Amino acid sequence: MTIANLRDQIKIVFFDIDETLIMKFEDILPDTVLPAIRKLKQNGIIPAIATGRSRCSLPTKIKQLIAEEPIELFVTMNGQLAVFKDQTIEKHPIPTAKVQKLVDFFDAHNISYAFVSDDDVAVSEINPKQQSALDPILTDYIVDKDYFKHHEVFQLLPFYDESQDELVTNAGILDGLRVVRWDKDSVDLFDAEGSKARGIAAAIKKLGFQMENVMAFGDGLNDLEMLSTVGVGVAMGNAHEDLKKVANYVTDRIENDGIYNFLIKSNLISE
Repeated sequence: MTIANLRDQIKIVFFDIDETLIMKFEDILPDTVLPAIRKLKQNGIIPAIATGRSRCSLPTKIKQLIAEEPIELFVTMNGQLAVFKDQTIEKHPIPTAKVQKLVDFFDAHNISYAFVSDDDVAVSEINPKQQSALDPILTDYIVDKDYFKHHEVFQLLPFYDESQDELVTNAGILDGLRVVRWDKDSVDLFDAEGSKARGIAAAIKKLGFQMENVMAFGDGLNDLEMLSTVGVGVAMGNAHEDLKKVANYVTDRIENDGIYNFLIKSNLISE
């Protein structure tokens, strides 16, 4: 695979988090991630985050990375919120009435769920299925079934496996919403027009860049739009096969320093 010299083209690089920057279940941040971020900044290239997580649920090691080498641009909750230097660029919360409809359905079918905002993750209850999906990501969530009545909610995480996909799909509750499975026991529910690509579009408009100036790394199905839209989309070697099909390039696996290696090969940083 021949990789072009992208130094003059790329002005900003977005990174997914789970299985792209950090190995989620092993809680391992490759040693080359911090040097990669630092070298990008030294070369005048902006590092940014594009994640399905909210800022409150970033892994501890990612928070430590940001504390050591600050990152100021975030597209979070699958593009529902874009923030630069703690100032909101664009946001797309789910209307409260729509959340109520979802909650009523899930309660009726004994499906637990979580509300996701920029500040909190609030679960309806604690149970094995919810813990199986959520605890590898964070454990400092709160329990509050009425959270949505008093706070903006950008995503719902209902906790059900694939055996109930058809039940939910046929329930008539998903109008204007998109479903992306991220765990065997949970899916993301968010605005149907939402994606990391939409959040990135808002962010780069604010910063005065064009999409051709953007590189992005990802591994999952919620990265499809992002890698299809940016100037240079890079799938991790451990990425979902469907994502590899739309990527411009496929790099090495996360445990084999895929990000660092690709940034060197594309001349965005040097060893």
